[in-house]
This record gives sequence, C-alpha cells and structure tokens, in this order.
Amino acid sequence: MIPLSKKGSCSSQLCLALCAFGLALLGDLSQALPVEDQDYYLQEIINRDHYYSYPGPDEEFSPFTEQPGQEETAHVAEAEESPRFRPGKKELKQKKGNKKEKSILEIPPAKNGNKKGEKNKKGNEKMTDGGYESRRGYEVFRESCPPLGLETLKITDFQLHASTVKRYGLGAHRGRLNIQAGVNENDFYDGAWCAGRNDPYQWIELDARRLTKFTGIITQGRNSLWLSDWVTSYKVMVSNDSHAWITVKNGSGDMIFEGNSEKEIPVLNELPVPIVARYIRINPRSWYEEGSICMRLEILGCPLPDPNNYYHRRNEMTTTDDLDFKHHNYKEMRQLMKVVNEMCPNITRIYNIGKSHQGLKLYAVEISDNPGEHEVGEPEFRYIAGAHGNEVLGRELMLLLMQFMCQEYLAGNPRIARLIEDTRIHLLPSINPDGYEMAYEVGSELGGWSLGRWTQDGIDINNNFPDLNTMLWEAEDRKKFQRKVPNHHIPIPEWYRSENTTVAVETRAVIAWMEKIPFVLGGNLQGGELVVAYPYDMVRSTWKTQEHTPTPDDHVFRWLAYSYASTHRLMTDARRRVCHTEDFQKEDGTVNGASWHTVAGSINDFSYLHTNCFELSIYVGCDKYPHESELPEEWENNRESLIVFMEQVHRGIKGMVRDLSGKGIPNAIISVEGVNHDIRTASDGDYWRLLNPGEYVVTAKAEGYTSSTKNCAVGYDMGATQCDFTISKTNLARIKEIMEKFGKQPISLSIRRLRQRARQRRQQR
Repeated sequence: MIPLSKKGSCSSQLCLALCAFGLALLGDLSQALPVEDQDYYLQEIINRDHYYSYPGPDEEFSPFTEQPGQEETAHVAEAEESPRFRPGKKELKQKKGNKKEKSILEIPPAKNGNKKGEKNKKGNEKMTDGGYESRRGYEVFRESCPPLGLETLKITDFQLHASTVKRYGLGAHRGRLNIQAGVNENDFYDGAWCAGRNDPYQWIELDARRLTKFTGIITQGRNSLWLSDWVTSYKVMVSNDSHAWITVKNGSGDMIFEGNSEKEIPVLNELPVPIVARYIRINPRSWYEEGSICMRLEILGCPLPDPNNYYHRRNEMTTTDDLDFKHHNYKEMRQLMKVVNEMCPNITRIYNIGKSHQGLKLYAVEISDNPGEHEVGEPEFRYIAGAHGNEVLGRELMLLLMQFMCQEYLAGNPRIARLIEDTRIHLLPSINPDGYEMAYEVGSELGGWSLGRWTQDGIDINNNFPDLNTMLWEAEDRKKFQRKVPNHHIPIPEWYRSENTTVAVETRAVIAWMEKIPFVLGGNLQGGELVVAYPYDMVRSTWKTQEHTPTPDDHVFRWLAYSYASTHRLMTDARRRVCHTEDFQKEDGTVNGASWHTVAGSINDFSYLHTNCFELSIYVGCDKYPHESELPEEWENNRESLIVFMEQVHRGIKGMVRDLSGKGIPNAIISVEGVNHDIRTASDGDYWRLLNPGEYVVTAKAEGYTSSTKNCAVGYDMGATQCDFTISKTNLARIKEIMEKFGKQPISLSIRRLRQRARQRRQQR
C-alpha cells in the first residue's frame, strides 16, 4: 500500500497536471471555434493593436516584427501561429513544371469583361529607384480576381479601419473607389479616407472576415472641388490576425507600388504573386507635396471556399436564370439581340432609331405578340438605358430582360405571356454607344466616375432635351397669355430645331422616336445611386438649386416610383448604407428630381410636357460599372422591379374617342377634373391615361366636336378601366363640311357687313 502522505502528494500533482491539460485543451477549443460563433467585436478588441498606435520617432518603422527563428515569406499564412487561418504548406507552393505558374489553390479566374490587367502592367513594374524590373516569365499568365466590393458596398463600414483620420467625414468608411463628396465639404460625406497626420506610419486596412486570395489594389485620390490630395506610392501588408503583418516583397526588399498622379483616374497595381490572408493593409509612403494623405480604393480578391461558414453562405446571392451574364460591347450586343430574335421570332423585332455621332446604329428590340405595328387599345411601354455611356448596368439589365422574357414566354410563364400579349414593349439598351465603347476599353474599375459619360462630341444626353418647363411656367405666371401655351404637348421651340444648336444626334433620334410612337410609360435606367427619381427635374424658383417641384400628376408619379423601389431587393432596405451622400429612405427609395438637384432639359420633363408618356429615372446601383461577377446578383436585385414597373402601364383608364359614324378621332384631348395636365388620343383614336385608384370626372374634346364628360372609376386590381367617348360635330363644323363638299367656302359675317356698308355708301353718292 502507498502511504497516505505519498498518496496525497501524488493526487495533488495529478490534479495540477489535469488542470494544466484542461486549460490547454480549452485554449485549443476556443481557437477551433468558427468565426461566426465568436463575438466579432470582442475579438476585435482583444486581437488588434489600437487603431491610432504607431512607432515612436526613434523606432524603425516595420509593420511586422520578426521573431527569433522566424522568417518572412510571401504567404502570410505560413508565418501565422493560429491554425484557424493557416492553409497547408502544399497549398502555398507553386506547381513545378507549369510554365504558366498557376496557383495550386485552383481558384478559377473570374470573368472580367475588360482589359484592365493588360493596360496596367507598366504601372506595376516601377520600383522605388525609378527603375523597372522585368517580369516576363510571370506575365505569361496572370490570375485575376474580382473586386471584393468596396464600391458596391458589399464590404461594410465595420470592415474598414485606419490608423488615424482627420475627422469622421474622412474616415476609413469613406475610402471607397469612386465615392463622391457632398456639395458642402467638411461634413459627414467627404470623398476619401484622409489620415490625421502626414507621415509614413499611416494605414488603411480591410478585414475580409475570411481567408481571401488577394491579387491587386486600385487607388484614387480624394474627390473634392477645392482640394488636391492623393497618394503617390504605398506599401501593401497582409495578416491573418491583425497582429503579425508581412510586407509584400520585391526580392529581398519591400515592394513600393506606384500610386496616383492626380485625384480621379484610378490606378491598378497587381500583386507580384497572389497572397492568401484575412487582412490587407495599405501603407502610404509618399503623397502629393501640396496635399495630404487621402485615398479611395478597391481590393481585388477571391474569397476562399468556406462551406462550413453559415454567415457567408447566407449572404451569397445565386440565380437560377440561364442568361448571358457578361459585359457586351457593341458587336456582342447586336449579336445577342439577333440570338433573342431567332429564339422568339414571333414576339420580337429588331429596329434602329438612328445613329450615334460615330455612326453606330441605335438598336432597339420590340417585344409584342404582333411586333411591327401599333395595336388599337394596346399601350406602348419603353425602357431606355445608357444615356451616360459609363453607366453600364442598365444596358446589361436590358439585355438580360429581353433574354428572360423570351425564355419565359417559350416556357409558358402566364405572367410574362399576358404582359407580352397586352403590351407593346420597346427596349433601347444603349442610347450612347460611343461613350460606352470608351468606358469598355478600360474596364469596370479603371474608368473612374466620368469616362464615357458624354457623347463623342461632349454632350450629356440626359440633359440635352428642350426646356419646356420655363415656357409652361412663364405662361402660367402671365395668365392672359396662358392659352398660347397648353398644359400638355408643348411644341418644341424653333431655335432648338436649328442645326446650329448644340444638340446631340442621339438626342434628336430619341425625340423623333418619342414623337412617332404613342408611349404611355417609360423608365430610363441610370447608375451611381439606388433611387427612383420622378419629375419635375427642374426647380421652378430660379434662385434655388433644390426645391420640391411636383407635377400635376405627382400622386401618380409617386406610385410609379414606389412600385419599382418597393420591389427592388435593396432600395427600401433601411439598413443599407447610402451610396455617396444622400439618404433616400425618408421617401422609401424615391425622390422628386428637383428636390435632389435641378436639371433643365431632362428627358423626364420633356417626355411629360411634349408627349403622353410618363417617364422616370431609375438609378439601379451604386456602382456605375459593376464587375462582371456582380451581374447575376444585380439581375436578382432588379428583375422583379423591371417586370412590376412594366405592368403599371395598365393602371388608370383607357378607351376610344369616336365620332357618330364610329371612326376614331386622333388628337382628341382627354382632361381629368382637378389635374392640370391633359393627354391626347393616338392616330386611331385610342388613349391611355395613368391614374391611381379613385373616381374621376373625365372629359373628351376635339376641334370641331362637342365635348363629352363622364365619370370613370379606377379600381385597385391591375387592369385599366375602359372609358370610351362618342362625340358629335358642332353646327359650325357641319356647315363647313357641307360647303366644302359642294365646293363653296363659308363667308365670314364680318366680310358681309363690310360689303353691305360699301353698297350703302355707293347708293348715297
């Protein structure tokens, strides 16, 4: 037997050993927990250095302090102690014997649809001493990854951190590619991240929240009307825990990447070798000498597959639609239209409305059960995209929509079939193909905010239409001249039609198209924001730049705007971050154009005042030119909205205006009591008047005819209420008709009186 004293001693030693083992096991288990099961913000507090900490002036700046026996490598995962973020060493080695030097991770290159990788190799070769290093062996193959989503807002504000900031409005959350500053600077919405101090110890950092293969960085300077701030060179560091940082090397030394030479043109730098890590940090080394450290950026990276992480799987967007998700240049766009037409020849037609400044035809696709002609009683709808050539998402949505409608019609989708049978739909994907081709050449991230926006001759099509608002409002202010300017179908002034007027050929083509077809409802798709803007777009007060300026049909326009915004996946989401400076949630993702910013000669105002068509501007995304990999998600965001908005063309009243013989009367005026805006019948005498549910007193009148008035009720169910009118000719019109029939002209009473007076004078003499 063992003595009691020895037994107690053994027991105490065993207990200590068990406790030590338990603590070690607990530590290992805590590290093994998946990221989503831990408190993210607590982890941030425990694991990272203070954002504002930096070395003292006597310390050598090194973001990664090398430990004894530890070597820096190109892949940070090998230097990381935590097993949670460390891939196996075999995964980090390049395949031998592969001339293309493809990464063993086997992440397929994302389709990009642009040439950005080719156009920026020279910028990646420049080193600190101004020399160039040959990288021909590696340039044979360059694997590219899509943007992680700073510009598209996939990356949240909580994932961006910085060493110091000048103030909140210049915080890390504003360091997003192409973000725009507010009109009044020095507020919460400035146009970049700006460091609090100008020294080489500043940084901006992204937490990808999962292992990611980083391949490149795109940078811009600060968006500002008054200041010039940009970074001219920088280092790149990566980490798996935000403590141990490794600088990207160029041989034995730290690699210095060339930054910007001005504040707006983006510059791409690709990493010499893709790097797997969770965190990436940009460390500015030099900046414009008369400015400050300010940056906007985008990170290119491929998140590594993580099937066990529910958080990421829940937020991944997929689509079941078998469509051509890519960016299409002019030739590819024509080819796609042809393919759709060949798939659905009975319901589609391709035509062009004119040519661009460079001679490219402006192609449109008509979708109808009887393409090529207007059917009496069937409303006409249009979508327009690409007025700004660099806002390409709308263009691709139009191409996706025509594919989708063709496929669904062939598959027997009753909703799509009913829409096509009851509506004549026109899709014009690219009004400004010249501008698009310019933006397409540099690609989705390198065009900046404005490259390709204007036509080839420098005109903004969206604001190039005649200003009819001023003519109408001046007539209303001077009541005695009010009859000279009607409240609808206001004629285009003669000076605008002159050849010397600065009007784009594309604008003239669109105007002729709008005058030829009796459109009822339309939407022009734009980019750079997430909102639906409705007219008026021009303020009535000449001394203001922002003022709510409603049309007489404001209640209808609000409904139309809300019908799109409310069915979009993001527009009415109160949790989403604003794109740039404006928060449109107070009106549920809609805004009156003039209360946002005044625009004279907009397509919306012109369409409303010169034709019967109610038109709205639909801003479909924060990113004007999203990467090709984003197109499936953007399609899912907008698909239902695009269809719902088209269906609104069947809301209100419709009908025929005929004479006693049953013949349709063209240009008859349809007036609604209490709404100071009329519409007119088409050439066959049919009309459509968009109205919200309610009861209305409607009058039909035409020159030479007596007017007719009746009550017309609009219900809540989809489908316009039939409201027909039969009107008879006035007595004077009948007399004129009879006399013209017998070859005689009616004699004016005033002329008769003059002749009688002349006879009396002759008799008196």
